[in-house]
Amino acid sequence: MVTIKTVVVTGGSRGIGAAVCAAFAREGCAVAVNFKKNREKAEKLALTLTETYGVPCIAVGCDVSDSAQVSEMFKEVERLLGSADVLINNAGVSSQKLFTDITDEQWRECMGANLDGAFFCSRAALPNMISKKRGVIINISSMWGQVGASCEVHYSTAKAGLIGLTKALAKEVAPSSVRVNCIAPGVIMTDMMNGFDEDTLDELRNETPLGRLGTPEDIAEAAVFLASDKAAFITGQVLGVNGGFVI
Repeated sequence: MVTIKTVVVTGGSRGIGAAVCAAFAREGCAVAVNFKKNREKAEKLALTLTETYGVPCIAVGCDVSDSAQVSEMFKEVERLLGSADVLINNAGVSSQKLFTDITDEQWRECMGANLDGAFFCSRAALPNMISKKRGVIINISSMWGQVGASCEVHYSTAKAGLIGLTKALAKEVAPSSVRVNCIAPGVIMTDMMNGFDEDTLDELRNETPLGRLGTPEDIAEAAVFLASDKAAFITGQVLGVNGGFVI
């Protein structure tokens, strides 16, 4: 059982984020479902979770790459649900491009959504966590942040940055009893995989020792564990949830 009460999930309206929101609501947590564009999906998810699990859940719009919007989001969450006890930095974007074809705008967009957002959200959440002497931050990275992916240099760089952020921040806030960990998913069936044909997906399945691709729920269950008291002595770690994919 997760003993913390208020959870903020960035990029929470779909995919991994939506599964994480559902998993924490099922554990009895109040959940703030962050969205950038998908207001209807986020509001529908928040309402469904509230009705299903009897916990207060809200949809909060915010572009996490904008520090001012992030500050306002955390003020709204605190007003409606109380200060965040756990933050899941999940929001992100990806695309496949040759390195020499990546534009300045595409580079900034990738860094903004994947890395800047985690920095801004963590900075906004930490003062209350430090004051209460409790809290958990979980960054959703990628196995490509660990080893790099051809034609995804910008994405790999941003996700590697999340790993560095995790390890350094964990050391800094540990004396305040705040834990910071990272999940590095393998190949997970989300909207990000829509551009891959079935032959490519079969190849990825064959490369995964467990013989299947991951689900958003696989990541969500790992997040619930890392946020729970069962992981009370775990901080600064990168948990690979990848089906044994060789990296």
